[in-house]
Amino acid sequence: MNSYIKATDDSLHAMTRGMESPYLPFLGMVERSMRVSEKERFFSVAPSNESMLDYRPGQFFMVGLPGYGEAPISITSAPGEKRIELCIRAVGNLTNALHRLHKGDRMWLRGPFGRGFVLDELSGKDIIFVAGGIGIVPMRSLLKAVLAKKERFGKLTLIYGSKTPEEILFAEEMDGWRRDGMDVQLTVDKADAGWKGNTGVVTTLIPRVGVKDRNTLGVIIGPPVMYRFVILSLKAKGLGPEEIYMSLERRMKCGVGKCGHCQISSVYVCQCGPVFKMSEITGLPEAL
Repeated sequence: MNSYIKATDDSLHAMTRGMESPYLPFLGMVERSMRVSEKERFFSVAPSNESMLDYRPGQFFMVGLPGYGEAPISITSAPGEKRIELCIRAVGNLTNALHRLHKGDRMWLRGPFGRGFVLDELSGKDIIFVAGGIGIVPMRSLLKAVLAKKERFGKLTLIYGSKTPEEILFAEEMDGWRRDGMDVQLTVDKADAGWKGNTGVVTTLIPRVGVKDRNTLGVIIGPPVMYRFVILSLKAKGLGPEEIYMSLERRMKCGVGKCGHCQISSVYVCQCGPVFKMSEITGLPEAL
C-alpha cells in the first residue's frame, strides 16, 4: 500500500504543478490536425500554459470542448517537445467533435495527470516494448523519450500488432526508429494481399526476441484482452513481476480520483497509475 500512497502523492504534485487548481482547464490551440486512419486523428497543440509541457511518458490530459464534456486522452509526444501531440480515436460525441477541429481551432486541457514511466528506472536495461492497437499512442511518447537518450539503454525491441495493415499507426516513423537502432517487429490479425510481414497476435513474435538473464524489462500497452497472454509470454522468457511494466488506462473519467470510475479495489488508476509494475498489482485480480 505504501507504493500506492507514494504514487498518489507524486500524482497530486504533478497535477497541481503550474496550475491554480487541477480542476481548471487551459487553452490549447490546434496547430496541426491530420487524419491518420479511419478512426484516428493526430493533433499538435500549442498550450497556453507552457508548464503543462512538463510531463512523463504514460501520463494523460483531460481534453474537452464546451458543450461536449471531457475525456482522458493519452499523450503521444515526448517530454521536452514544444507542442503537445495527441492521437484521438472517434468513439463518441466528444471525440467526434474533436475530430472536426482543424488548424486554428481550440480545445481545452487539464493536466498532466497520473503516474508515468520514469526513465531512470529503465536505464541500463534491454527493453521489449509490446503494443497492441491504439496502445502505440502512449507507447510512442515512451519510445521517443528512450530513443532520444538511447546511449543509456541496451537492446530496444518494439513488437506492435494491429488488426489490419491499414490500422498501423505511425508507420511512417518506424523506419526512423529502426535507423536509431530499435528492432521494430510488426504483426497484423488479418493480412491483405500486399502484406509481407507476420500474421498473428503479438505473442507469436515474443519467442523470437533474445533475452539476457535479469537484464531485460517488458513494457505492455494495449487492449486489456492481450495483457494476460503477453505477461505469460514474457514470464516464459524469464521476466519477473519487477521487470514487467504496463499501462492500465481503465475507465478513467475525472483524472483526480473523485468519480471512482477507475477504482480497482483500493487503487485509483488515474492517480496511482496508469503505469504500474506487475508486482504492484499482483494482489489486485480485477486489474487484468
